[in-house]
This record gives sequence, structure tokens and C-alpha cells, in this order.
Amino acid sequence: MSEELTFVDRLHRDLREVRWPEPAELRARARRRSRRTAVLSTVTVLVVLAGAAVAVRERPTGPATPTAPVAAPGSAPASAPARTEIPLDALLTPADLPTKTGERLGDTGLGEAVRIDPLLESCGRERDVSAQLSVSRASRSQTLLRPTTRAGQPATPVLSQDVYRIELARGRWLFGEIDRLLNACAEWTLNASTLAADQQPVATEQEHHWEPAARDFAGDQSVLLRHVASQPRAQTGGRPVGAAASVETTLVVRVGDLVTVVVPAPDTVAEGVDDTGMSQQDLLGLGGTAAKRLCPAADAPC
Repeated sequence: MSEELTFVDRLHRDLREVRWPEPAELRARARRRSRRTAVLSTVTVLVVLAGAAVAVRERPTGPATPTAPVAAPGSAPASAPARTEIPLDALLTPADLPTKTGERLGDTGLGEAVRIDPLLESCGRERDVSAQLSVSRASRSQTLLRPTTRAGQPATPVLSQDVYRIELARGRWLFGEIDRLLNACAEWTLNASTLAADQQPVATEQEHHWEPAARDFAGDQSVLLRHVASQPRAQTGGRPVGAAASVETTLVVRVGDLVTVVVPAPDTVAEGVDDTGMSQQDLLGLGGTAAKRLCPAADAPC
């Protein structure tokens, strides 16, 4: 019995002397294992693809379906360092707008998908036009808010902007994909469920129209999109439900490997009854200013 107790005592003593890794160290080890696994998986895939390429090269193939380009002709050598980060100076500033602004919210990201108009993209998917909108190497976004007049009152946006850094060839390709969506979705009826004034959901339909209001007014490529949305109407009876009709504008401008998407708030654009706000000429000028902001940060500064 005493020998068993001695063994247990020794076991407890040895366990006390064991160094258990800290949680941060365990997480770091897990990340290293994940990276090694990813690298090994990539190598395996490349080996398989290389073998498949050798086999395919031995026989002729038919015409391929067009896909997004992977590199631009005459692009920089692989050894040349590619710019990734997007500086804050590449964004529009409050001084660039005719409307007073308050707080400025911002964010950065890596590997973000380029987003032009989520509703337009939804229409494209419904009509089997799945646009190949690129994935960016880096992105930076901002939202400029109105000054708050009363404490506790939520501030509404004046303008939102995203800047994406993508491969040059894919930047050129992007505008062709936008045209594909516009051609497929010049007119679209959205069937949805909308909350009525009594907060009860109602099955509704809403008409949407998109058109390019202007092209090639700034940077290397540019387009001004105009989106008109009618007020939703009940599918039974046709009574108006939900928000009133609206007009939204979106500026898409490319300078080199940078693409910016600028969306002014609808009530800042001269589309209402009183036509107050930014005119189309003002919007085109804003696109020109956005292009100038992008120039110093592009792969080939202007």
C-alpha cells in the first residue's frame, strides 16, 4: 500500500513540473499547422494540375467559355514588389462635397469582393447572368455622416465609398461585367415581403430600372449608374406599401489598378420634386475628383 501511495505522490509531483503551453502559444501553433496544411494542399493541387496539363496538351480542345483574365499583358515582372495598401488620401474628403458632413467612419480589408450594386447583382443571378466581379487584394471604405443636431439622434449618411486594389486586367474586365448586368437588368420586378404601416408583412412587387447615365468622364474607365425604384405595391389589390419611389446613383471609376465605387445618399442628388442637391454635372465632377485622389496611390501614378 505504501508503495502505491509513493507512486501516486511521484506522479502528482511530476505533473506539477510539467509546463503547459499558454493559450496564446497554442493558438499560434494551430495557425502554423493551418498554414503548413494549406501549403501542402496547394502543392498537391499544383502537382495534380501539372499532370493534367501534360495530358491535356496531347489532344486538341474546343473553344473555351470566356473567363476573367488572370494577368494583364505587359504587367510588371513577378519580382517587382506590388503595392497593396490603400492610403487614406485615396478617398474623397468632406471638402470635396457640397454638403456639410459630420463623423467619418472607415474600414480596411484584404481579399474583399468588389461590390457595385447588390440589388443589380441579385437581378443578374435571377436572370442567369452571374457577373465575375473581382476579388480585391486590398480595400478601404468610408461613410461620411451628416452632422447630428440633437444628442442621441442617429446620424444619416451623406456618401459611402469603397476603393479596391485589383489586378489591372481584371479592372478592365470589371466594366464589361457591369455592362452585362445592365443589359440583363434594364427592367426588373422584385417580388418580396414588405412591412406595411401596421408592421405586418405584405407580399409586394417593385419595379427597378438601371441605366448608364454617363461613361468615360474620369480616370481610365468610368460609368455613372442610375437606379430608379418604384414604391412597392401589394400583389393583391395593388395598394402602395413601404418606402416611396427613389432614385439612386453610383459612380464607378478606375485609375490603374484601383477601382472606386461612390454612392451618394439619394437625398443629396437632384432627383426630387424641388431638384435640390447635386446635379448630374456635379456628380461627374465628383467622379473626376475621386479619380485625382486615386492617382498617387495607383500602380502607375498619374
